Amino acid sequence: MDRDSELALVARLRAGDPDAFDAVHAAFNSRLFGFLARLARSRDVAEDLLEETWLRCVSRARHLRPDTQLGPWLFTVARNLYLSYCRSRLIEDSRVADLISLWPAVSARSSPFEATAANEFQRRLEAAIASLPGPYREVLLLVAIEGLTPAEAAVVCEITPEALRQRLSRARAQLAKRLDDSGPTATVLTEVMS
Repeated sequence: MDRDSELALVARLRAGDPDAFDAVHAAFNSRLFGFLARLARSRDVAEDLLEETWLRCVSRARHLRPDTQLGPWLFTVARNLYLSYCRSRLIEDSRVADLISLWPAVSARSSPFEATAANEFQRRLEAAIASLPGPYREVLLLVAIEGLTPAEAAVVCEITPEALRQRLSRARAQLAKRLDDSGPTATVLTEVMS
């Protein structure tokens, strides 16, 4: 979406135009879900966080600045909701740690991405991204998968552009370590990381 269309859409959102919300939802819903699902590594959590992201969009649309960039703003909302979810899980997990042994063992289900990955490299890439530490995973997802510029991703992550570039460089290095970068994998890896 070009910048003039985006600014017009923001103006319509601020005015409470329901069609503007539908347009924003159509443009960003699948991207936000993919980001949240990869970040949370759980379809159910991602769906809940995505729903909350859209509720925040609706409730705060009238308060958007006229020059708001919708992509970075929505990804920031989604990321902050994910971080709040993680904090709440830490508190909850600390309270029930002693009770874990009382629950019967449950077999692990494959993730939606494992089930849908068409080839071995895709599964390996998804697994390698999922194994990265959270801060590295999120910058890689924002820049390499979601296509945000490093400057936009820095806004989402609430860090300086230089810190984001360093974090992105480290994320790419760790991803390369996790993958066999010989043969056809190296070519695909280069495409993903550039």
